[in-house]
Amino acid sequence: MKQYFWISVGALIVAAGLCFFLIPANLAVGGVTGLSMIVHQVMPQISTGTALIVLNIALFIIGFLVIGTGFGTKTIYASFLLSGIVYVFDTWFKLSAPLVDDLLVNLIVGILIQGVGMGIVFNQNASTGGTDIIAKILNQFFHLEIGKALLAADVVVVSLAAFTFGVELAIYALLGIVFNGFIIDNVIEGFTVKVSVSVISSKTDDIQKYIVDTLNRGATIYTAKGAYTMADKVIVNSVMDRKEFIRLKRFIRDIDPNAFVMISTVREVLGEGFFS
Repeated sequence: MKQYFWISVGALIVAAGLCFFLIPANLAVGGVTGLSMIVHQVMPQISTGTALIVLNIALFIIGFLVIGTGFGTKTIYASFLLSGIVYVFDTWFKLSAPLVDDLLVNLIVGILIQGVGMGIVFNQNASTGGTDIIAKILNQFFHLEIGKALLAADVVVVSLAAFTFGVELAIYALLGIVFNGFIIDNVIEGFTVKVSVSVISSKTDDIQKYIVDTLNRGATIYTAKGAYTMADKVIVNSVMDRKEFIRLKRFIRDIDPNAFVMISTVREVLGEGFFS
Protein backbone atom coordinates (compact mmCIF):
# COMPACT_ATOMS: atom_id res chain seq x y z
CA MET A 1 0.00 0.00 0.00
CA LYS A 2 2.88 2.35 0.76
CA GLN A 3 4.38 1.72 -2.67
CA TYR A 4 1.06 2.37 -4.43
CA PHE A 5 0.59 5.54 -2.40
CA TRP A 6 3.93 6.94 -3.57
CA ILE A 7 3.24 5.80 -7.14
CA SER A 8 -0.04 7.75 -6.98
CA VAL A 9 1.75 10.84 -5.68
CA GLY A 10 4.38 10.54 -8.42
CA ALA A 11 1.75 10.11 -11.15
CA LEU A 12 -0.13 13.18 -9.95
CA ILE A 13 3.07 15.25 -10.00
CA VAL A 14 3.94 14.02 -13.51
CA ALA A 15 0.45 14.91 -14.76
CA ALA A 16 0.70 18.41 -13.28
CA GLY A 17 3.98 19.07 -15.09
CA LEU A 18 2.54 17.78 -18.34
CA CYS A 19 -0.89 19.43 -18.33
CA PHE A 20 0.02 22.84 -16.95
CA PHE A 21 3.36 23.45 -18.64
CA LEU A 22 4.46 21.01 -21.36
CA ILE A 23 1.28 20.11 -23.25
CA PRO A 24 -0.08 23.70 -23.53
CA ALA A 25 3.29 24.77 -24.95
CA ASN A 26 3.36 21.83 -27.44
CA LEU A 27 6.60 20.59 -25.88
CA ALA A 28 6.61 16.88 -26.79
CA VAL A 29 9.53 15.93 -24.58
CA GLY A 30 9.74 12.29 -25.56
CA GLY A 31 7.96 9.22 -24.31
CA VAL A 32 4.53 7.91 -25.17
CA THR A 33 3.17 11.13 -23.68
CA GLY A 34 5.01 13.12 -26.32
CA LEU A 35 3.85 10.68 -28.98
CA SER A 36 0.27 11.10 -27.71
CA MET A 37 0.63 14.87 -28.09
CA ILE A 38 1.71 14.32 -31.69
CA VAL A 39 -1.28 12.01 -32.32
CA HIS A 40 -3.62 14.63 -30.82
CA GLN A 41 -2.08 17.34 -32.99
CA VAL A 42 -2.56 15.26 -36.15
CA MET A 43 -5.99 13.94 -35.09
CA PRO A 44 -7.59 16.50 -32.74
CA GLN A 45 -10.59 14.25 -32.11
CA ILE A 46 -8.36 11.91 -30.11
CA SER A 47 -7.48 13.37 -26.73
CA THR A 48 -3.99 13.08 -25.29
CA GLY A 49 -5.27 10.93 -22.42
CA THR A 50 -7.01 8.48 -24.77
CA ALA A 51 -3.94 8.18 -26.97
CA LEU A 52 -1.84 7.48 -23.86
CA ILE A 53 -3.98 4.49 -22.93
CA VAL A 54 -3.97 3.00 -26.42
CA LEU A 55 -0.23 3.41 -27.02
CA ASN A 56 0.73 1.93 -23.65
CA ILE A 57 -1.07 -1.41 -24.08
CA ALA A 58 1.54 -3.05 -26.33
CA LEU A 59 4.43 -1.95 -24.11
CA PHE A 60 2.64 -3.31 -21.03
CA ILE A 61 2.79 -6.78 -22.51
CA ILE A 62 6.53 -6.38 -23.08
CA GLY A 63 7.00 -5.17 -19.51
CA PHE A 64 5.16 -8.16 -18.10
CA LEU A 65 7.11 -10.68 -20.15
CA VAL A 66 10.60 -9.19 -19.83
CA ILE A 67 10.72 -7.50 -16.41
CA GLY A 68 8.20 -9.49 -14.41
CA THR A 69 4.71 -9.33 -12.94
CA GLY A 70 5.63 -7.05 -10.03
CA PHE A 71 6.90 -4.32 -12.30
CA GLY A 72 4.09 -4.89 -14.79
CA THR A 73 1.28 -4.64 -12.24
CA LYS A 74 2.56 -1.43 -10.68
CA THR A 75 3.31 0.03 -14.10
CA ILE A 76 -0.22 -0.70 -15.32
CA TYR A 77 -1.56 1.04 -12.23
CA ALA A 78 0.75 4.04 -12.63
CA SER A 79 0.16 4.37 -16.37
CA PHE A 80 -3.64 4.13 -16.23
CA LEU A 81 -3.68 6.48 -13.26
CA LEU A 82 -1.49 8.98 -15.13
CA SER A 83 -3.61 8.64 -18.25
CA GLY A 84 -6.77 9.14 -16.18
CA ILE A 85 -5.41 12.23 -14.43
CA VAL A 86 -4.25 13.68 -17.76
CA TYR A 87 -7.71 12.95 -19.21
CA VAL A 88 -9.39 14.73 -16.27
CA PHE A 89 -7.06 17.73 -16.53
CA ASP A 90 -7.48 17.78 -20.33
CA THR A 91 -11.28 17.64 -20.05
CA TRP A 92 -12.10 19.90 -17.13
CA PHE A 93 -8.97 21.95 -16.50
CA LYS A 94 -7.51 22.31 -20.00
CA LEU A 95 -5.51 25.47 -20.55
CA SER A 96 -6.22 27.38 -23.73
CA ALA A 97 -2.68 28.75 -23.66
CA PRO A 98 0.51 28.16 -21.65
CA LEU A 99 0.66 29.69 -18.17
CA VAL A 100 3.54 31.87 -19.37
CA ASP A 101 4.58 32.91 -22.86
CA ASP A 102 8.25 32.02 -22.43
CA LEU A 103 8.87 28.53 -23.87
CA LEU A 104 12.05 28.09 -21.84
CA VAL A 105 10.22 28.78 -18.57
CA ASN A 106 7.50 26.26 -19.49
CA LEU A 107 10.19 23.72 -20.39
CA ILE A 108 12.26 24.11 -17.22
CA VAL A 109 9.33 24.20 -14.79
CA GLY A 110 7.41 21.43 -16.56
CA ILE A 111 10.41 19.11 -16.76
CA LEU A 112 11.39 19.83 -13.15
CA ILE A 113 7.92 18.89 -11.91
CA GLN A 114 7.61 15.89 -14.23
CA GLY A 115 11.12 14.62 -13.44
CA VAL A 116 10.48 14.67 -9.70
CA GLY A 117 7.26 12.71 -10.18
CA MET A 118 8.89 10.14 -12.46
CA GLY A 119 11.79 9.73 -10.04
CA ILE A 120 9.31 8.91 -7.26
CA VAL A 121 7.57 6.34 -9.46
CA PHE A 122 10.82 4.72 -10.62
CA ASN A 123 12.01 4.49 -7.02
CA GLN A 124 9.04 2.19 -6.31
CA ASN A 125 10.25 -0.17 -9.09
CA ALA A 126 7.43 0.99 -11.35
CA SER A 127 7.04 3.17 -14.42
CA THR A 128 4.54 5.58 -15.91
CA GLY A 129 4.45 3.34 -18.96
CA GLY A 130 5.50 3.92 -22.54
CA THR A 131 9.18 4.38 -23.23
CA ASP A 132 9.75 4.29 -19.46
CA ILE A 133 9.29 0.52 -19.80
CA ILE A 134 11.99 0.41 -22.47
CA ALA A 135 14.25 2.47 -20.22
CA LYS A 136 13.68 0.08 -17.32
CA ILE A 137 14.54 -2.89 -19.55
CA LEU A 138 17.78 -1.18 -20.65
CA ASN A 139 18.54 -0.39 -17.00
CA GLN A 140 17.95 -3.98 -15.88
CA PHE A 141 19.87 -5.79 -18.60
CA PHE A 142 22.58 -3.30 -19.58
CA HIS A 143 22.92 -1.38 -16.25
CA LEU A 144 22.39 1.90 -18.08
CA GLU A 145 21.19 4.70 -15.81
CA ILE A 146 17.45 5.21 -16.21
CA GLY A 147 17.80 8.85 -17.18
CA LYS A 148 20.25 8.01 -19.98
CA ALA A 149 18.11 5.06 -21.09
CA LEU A 150 15.13 7.38 -21.41
CA LEU A 151 17.26 9.73 -23.48
CA ALA A 152 18.08 6.93 -25.91
CA ALA A 153 14.43 5.80 -26.12
CA ASP A 154 13.00 9.28 -26.65
CA VAL A 155 15.11 10.44 -29.60
CA VAL A 156 12.64 8.99 -32.10
CA VAL A 157 9.72 10.86 -30.51
CA VAL A 158 11.58 14.17 -30.70
CA SER A 159 12.34 13.51 -34.35
CA LEU A 160 8.62 13.05 -35.03
CA ALA A 161 7.88 16.21 -33.03
CA ALA A 162 10.14 18.17 -35.39
CA PHE A 163 7.84 17.29 -38.29
CA THR A 164 4.65 17.96 -36.29
CA PHE A 165 5.40 21.04 -34.18
CA GLY A 166 8.42 22.47 -35.97
CA VAL A 167 12.18 22.35 -35.50
CA GLU A 168 12.26 25.05 -32.81
CA LEU A 169 9.89 23.19 -30.48
CA ALA A 170 11.72 19.94 -31.20
CA ILE A 171 15.02 21.52 -30.11
CA TYR A 172 13.39 22.66 -26.89
CA ALA A 173 11.99 19.15 -26.45
CA LEU A 174 15.47 17.68 -26.92
CA LEU A 175 16.81 19.97 -24.20
CA GLY A 176 13.90 18.86 -22.04
CA ILE A 177 14.78 15.19 -22.47
CA VAL A 178 18.37 15.78 -21.34
CA PHE A 179 17.17 17.83 -18.37
CA ASN A 180 14.52 15.20 -17.56
CA GLY A 181 17.09 12.40 -17.40
CA PHE A 182 19.31 14.46 -15.10
CA ILE A 183 16.39 15.25 -12.75
CA ILE A 184 15.22 11.62 -12.58
CA ASP A 185 18.69 10.24 -11.78
CA ASN A 186 19.20 12.82 -9.05
CA VAL A 187 15.77 12.22 -7.50
CA ILE A 188 16.41 8.46 -7.41
CA GLU A 189 19.87 9.03 -5.96
CA GLY A 190 18.31 11.22 -3.29
CA PHE A 191 16.22 8.25 -2.15
CA THR A 192 19.18 5.83 -2.04
CA VAL A 193 21.96 8.04 -0.67
CA LYS A 194 23.33 6.97 2.73
CA VAL A 195 25.92 8.24 5.19
CA SER A 196 29.06 6.39 6.27
CA VAL A 197 30.15 7.34 9.78
CA SER A 198 33.46 6.57 11.50
CA VAL A 199 33.80 7.50 15.17
CA ILE A 200 36.89 7.62 17.40
CA SER A 201 35.83 8.07 21.00
CA SER A 202 36.52 7.11 24.60
CA LYS A 203 32.89 5.94 24.74
CA THR A 204 33.17 3.35 21.98
CA ASP A 205 31.08 0.71 23.75
CA ASP A 206 28.19 3.12 24.37
CA ILE A 207 28.25 4.33 20.76
CA GLN A 208 28.35 0.78 19.41
CA LYS A 209 25.39 -0.26 21.58
CA TYR A 210 23.41 2.83 20.52
CA ILE A 211 23.97 2.04 16.83
CA VAL A 212 22.99 -1.62 17.20
CA ASP A 213 20.24 -1.44 19.83
CA THR A 214 18.62 1.96 19.17
CA LEU A 215 19.25 2.63 15.47
CA ASN A 216 19.04 -1.07 14.58
CA ARG A 217 22.08 -0.80 12.33
CA GLY A 218 25.18 -2.92 12.08
CA ALA A 219 28.68 -1.60 12.79
CA THR A 220 32.29 -2.58 12.25
CA ILE A 221 34.83 -2.11 15.03
CA TYR A 222 38.55 -2.07 14.35
CA THR A 223 41.73 -0.85 16.00
CA ALA A 224 44.13 1.76 14.60
CA LYS A 225 47.12 3.71 15.92
CA GLY A 226 47.00 7.50 16.20
CA ALA A 227 49.91 9.18 14.40
CA TYR A 228 50.12 12.08 16.88
CA THR A 229 49.88 10.16 20.19
CA MET A 230 50.98 6.75 18.84
CA ALA A 231 48.25 5.31 21.06
CA ASP A 232 45.84 2.57 19.99
CA LYS A 233 42.40 3.85 19.01
CA VAL A 234 39.14 1.96 18.57
CA ILE A 235 37.11 3.05 15.53
CA VAL A 236 33.40 2.35 15.04
CA ASN A 237 32.16 2.47 11.46
CA SER A 238 28.54 2.23 10.33
CA VAL A 239 26.34 3.11 7.35
CA MET A 240 22.89 4.64 7.87
CA ASP A 241 20.45 7.16 6.45
CA ARG A 242 20.58 10.88 7.23
CA LYS A 243 17.85 10.83 9.88
CA GLU A 244 19.65 8.08 11.78
CA PHE A 245 22.92 9.98 11.51
CA ILE A 246 21.33 13.09 13.03
CA ARG A 247 20.19 11.00 16.01
CA LEU A 248 23.64 9.43 16.35
CA LYS A 249 25.36 12.81 16.15
CA ARG A 250 23.22 14.14 19.00
CA PHE A 251 23.97 11.06 21.10
CA ILE A 252 27.73 11.36 20.52
CA ARG A 253 27.64 15.07 21.34
CA ASP A 254 25.91 14.32 24.66
CA ILE A 255 28.21 11.53 25.86
CA ASP A 256 31.55 12.58 24.37
CA PRO A 257 31.88 16.15 23.01
CA ASN A 258 35.54 15.44 22.16
CA ALA A 259 34.78 12.49 19.90
CA PHE A 260 36.31 12.56 16.41
CA VAL A 261 33.62 11.87 13.79
CA MET A 262 34.18 11.41 10.05
CA ILE A 263 31.20 11.48 7.67
CA SER A 264 31.05 10.66 3.98
CA THR A 265 28.18 10.28 1.53
CA VAL A 266 27.52 6.83 0.05
CA ARG A 267 25.53 6.81 -3.20
CA GLU A 268 24.28 3.23 -2.86
CA VAL A 269 24.48 0.39 -0.34
CA LEU A 270 23.76 -3.28 -1.06
CA GLY A 271 23.47 -6.09 1.46
CA GLU A 272 21.75 -7.00 4.68
CA GLY A 273 19.61 -4.20 6.09
CA PHE A 274 19.47 -2.31 2.81
CA PHE A 275 17.35 -2.71 -0.30
CA SER A 276 19.17 -3.97 -3.38
